[in-house]
Amino acid sequence: MPDHPIRLLVCDIDGTLVRHDKSLPDENVAAVRDLVARGIPVSLISARPPAGVEGIAHRLGLKGLMGAFNGGTLFERGGREVASYKVPHATAQGLLDLFTQPRVTTWMFAAGFWLTSDPENPHTPREVVSSGLQPSATRDFTPWLGKVEKLVAVCDDDPAMDRIEATARDMAGVTATVSRSQDYYLDATAPQANKGEGVSHIARLLGVPLESVAVIGDQANDLSMFRRAGLAIAMGQARPAVQDAAHEVAASNEDAGVADAIARFILPRI
Repeated sequence: MPDHPIRLLVCDIDGTLVRHDKSLPDENVAAVRDLVARGIPVSLISARPPAGVEGIAHRLGLKGLMGAFNGGTLFERGGREVASYKVPHATAQGLLDLFTQPRVTTWMFAAGFWLTSDPENPHTPREVVSSGLQPSATRDFTPWLGKVEKLVAVCDDDPAMDRIEATARDMAGVTATVSRSQDYYLDATAPQANKGEGVSHIARLLGVPLESVAVIGDQANDLSMFRRAGLAIAMGQARPAVQDAAHEVAASNEDAGVADAIARFILPRI
C-alpha cells in the first residue's frame, strides 16, 4: 500500500460513525475534533438525506463539504448545494414497479420529502432519527418521479433482497447506482450518485489528491470509495467482502471504531 500522507478523511455515518441505535460515541467525537484541530479536514458521506447528515456534522463541529444520498447531493453546512443528481424518470418508474411486491416497503426521497408505502415498517423509527425527516404515507409516487434523489427497497428477507438487487441492477444498467446501504436497504440513486464519485468530487474541490484521502465505511455502498482512496478502512463488523476490499480493519461501530481507525491508521500518516 502506498504511504502517502493523509490530508483528508471522508467518513460514512450509519454502521461507521454511529452505533446500531444511532447514538454517536463520545470517543468518535473527540477523535474527529482532534483530527480537525491538527489541520486535517473531515467530511461525511452517507446514504442519508442532507438533514440527516447535517445533524451529525453539527455534533462533530464540521463545517465543510458533505455528501448525502451516497454522494448524489453535495452541500455545505447550512444547506448550500454544490451538486445534486436525480434518478431518471423512466428508471424510477421501473424500480417502483419492481419494489411493489409482498414484504417490501418502498421509500422515496424527493425534493426534501420522505415518502413511504408503509409508515408502520419496523425500520421507520430508526430512519426518522437517521434522516432528520418524518415520513409521509402515499399509495401513488407518480407525482414525484421527476424529482427522485433516492429510492429504497426495505426488506428483511435476505434471499429476497438478493434477488431484488440482481434484478434492479439489470433493469437500471447505467441509468442508476444500485447498492445496499444496510443488509435490509437497497438504494437506487442517480448514476453519478455513488460514494466513489462523491469522494472524488470532495477531494477535487478541496485540492487533495486521492492518494492522500482516507475513507472509512462498513457496507457494499462504500466499496466504490474504497477503490478511489489512498487509505480505505473497514469497520470490524463489516461483511468479509467489505473487509477484504479495505487496506485496514478497525474496531466495530459499537466499539468506537472510527476513533480506533484514526488513532491506529490515520494519525501515523498525517
